[in-house]
Amino acid sequence: MPKVEVGARASRTKTITDADIRAFAAASGDMNPLHLDEEFAKTTRFGRRIAHGMLTASLISAVLGNDLPGTGTIYLSQTLSFKAPVYLDDTITATVEVTAFREDKRIATLRTICTNQEGTVVLEGEATVIAPKEAT
Repeated sequence: MPKVEVGARASRTKTITDADIRAFAAASGDMNPLHLDEEFAKTTRFGRRIAHGMLTASLISAVLGNDLPGTGTIYLSQTLSFKAPVYLDDTITATVEVTAFREDKRIATLRTICTNQEGTVVLEGEATVIAPKEAT
């Protein structure tokens, strides 16, 4: 686990599958046909199915909770700006970078970004978390 200090970075990469999208729809209750119905999705501006934006955003949570700051991290806030669609079988890399850290309160601010396999930014934002005491 990287030390929680300004400039520290961590990433995770995942390919978004049909099973991921269907499981997220079931868990969230978001059954928008844009995510689930190819024929409907063909009639939209995207021309094909796309992943839920929040499914993509959840990859950031995986980095925060497992890698940086790591196990025991508590989310306080997250801003999100969706920049490009995520299609089935896109490979997404979620990266977080510490931009500020208040040691006394263990509050970290992190730049959050997700890119696809072509390097296109699909989502960006900022997270504020309480880092676990073990993360130093």
